[in-house]
Amino acid sequence: MSKDSAGRNDAEQDPREQGPKPPLPEPEQQVPGTEGEMATKADHGEDSYRGSGKLEGKVALITGADSGIGKAVAIAYAREGADIVVSYLNEEEDARDTARLVEEAGRKAVLIAGDISQEAHCQGLVERTVQELGGLDILVNNAAFQMSREHISDISSDEFDFTFRTNVYAMFYLCKAAVPHMKPGGSIINTSSIQAYQPSAELLAYAATKGAIVNFTKGLASMVAEQGIRVNSVAPGPIWTPLIPATMPPEKVEQFGKQVPLQRPGQPAELAPTFVLLASQDGSYISGAVIPVTGGQPTM
Repeated sequence: MSKDSAGRNDAEQDPREQGPKPPLPEPEQQVPGTEGEMATKADHGEDSYRGSGKLEGKVALITGADSGIGKAVAIAYAREGADIVVSYLNEEEDARDTARLVEEAGRKAVLIAGDISQEAHCQGLVERTVQELGGLDILVNNAAFQMSREHISDISSDEFDFTFRTNVYAMFYLCKAAVPHMKPGGSIINTSSIQAYQPSAELLAYAATKGAIVNFTKGLASMVAEQGIRVNSVAPGPIWTPLIPATMPPEKVEQFGKQVPLQRPGQPAELAPTFVLLASQDGSYISGAVIPVTGGQPTM
């Protein structure tokens, strides 16, 4: 079996073999879900991500940074040299673990719990970031709510409203509050989804918000370019996070990710390098873009 210059063999490099494959039997959880209750643990890059100073001295505010994609991004950003505000709803244990990993990387971590669907909380997040860490260079709008429903009649008006408030309104609130504090070179990164392009019927409300995020990203990128601020989006495919067993029926969870060409769900750690690219000088000519990280599933 051949090896690369780092001594890795073919199996270790095979993208089909970088994480667990279905079937993935998983106990059901209550929304929003926690890492501690997952039978198959997600990989956030705790043991694998190596930084190289790409974000040295930067300050990043990351929503949903307690677990999943947000946690992987927080770990990567800290190891690249950034101080982190860990925004989360109420998952205290998971958030404290993210903070521990940030601090082990030699960076500051500020934990802020609360509901981002509320404008006042979003404004407070930005204000505390600037007050406690001295500025704001990178905003990652990552936290999201989804719920699987079989029919439109099963979606209450309150649930539909909450989905948009969490996924779209919060992004608007946070961007509006953040932009006045951001200097040239600042970066806003919004988490969209493959659902923006290939919506699953059972995720009707969630998919609609992800389409809105793509549109908002492109429009805001044009609006703030004159300030030297870049705005982009990452569109993940099926990614293994606590939100999956907390919001989807068991039979869907067990086969989660099987439909993509790589035949497995992605791990949060596999998205972190894309978020680093978009936040750093390596991505200085990228704005208004949507970058798919989908395991081979086409976005068009």
